[in-house]
Amino acid sequence: MNWQAALDFLLDWARNTGVRILLSIVILFVSFKVTNIAAKKIEKTAEKHHSDKTVMRAVSYIFRIGIKVVIVICLVGYVGINTSGLTALIASLGVGIGLAVNGALSNLAGGVILIFTRPFRIDDYIEAQGYSGTVEDIHITNTRLRTPDNKIIFLPNGELSSGAIVNYSMQKVRRVDEVISVPCGADFNTVRDLLLEISSSHISVLKEPEPFARISERTPEAMKIVLRVWVESENYWTVKFDLLEQIKLRFDEAGIKMPPERISVKIEE
Repeated sequence: MNWQAALDFLLDWARNTGVRILLSIVILFVSFKVTNIAAKKIEKTAEKHHSDKTVMRAVSYIFRIGIKVVIVICLVGYVGINTSGLTALIASLGVGIGLAVNGALSNLAGGVILIFTRPFRIDDYIEAQGYSGTVEDIHITNTRLRTPDNKIIFLPNGELSSGAIVNYSMQKVRRVDEVISVPCGADFNTVRDLLLEISSSHISVLKEPEPFARISERTPEAMKIVLRVWVESENYWTVKFDLLEQIKLRFDEAGIKMPPERISVKIEE
């Protein structure tokens, strides 16, 4: 074996291909870092100009992935690998993967629909597919929700875009409904005035539309009074809990008893 020839070959490879590979790795690392910084810069600039966070985050994600793919293909060609064969291989893999992951393609299409029709945005509180939570991110194939008890749920965009969605954050105000049961012997005017006083005195209850209290149902044992108040959406749960607690305390002070629930049990012989 000619060791000198082998050494010359290695030195020649190191001076040419080796240097190119090393330089490609450095360029790959630096360019990926710059791409990530540029993508974050796009998001921050959009936030400063109050642009739509959902669309800008999707644009930033597509920009980051697209630039990285182009960089990899260019560096592969620079190293000396024939990119025409690589391109054909990627195209073939794309067709095969597309046939194999039909569900993923529907999720991809669903992501595009959600981003441009915008039934909800990032930070909205929604209910969909049997789950409810705050939208933390909208990816191209799935949407990430954070539930009130801090669980993370990933919903596929295909099913999400074609199903029913309840958006609790789209409107600035919401209505709090409570049904209060009192004995039939209780004075309705006293109970109604007390409910309206409790509602009107709450700092987060809106004056317009004004609080509403009327009898919704009457049985031999009790009458049910519906109480409706309007609040800003972010105050919904605070007002709901506060009203229930205040109604209980004020009813106890006024000596108004809430009738127990009757349960009918039928025994068949």
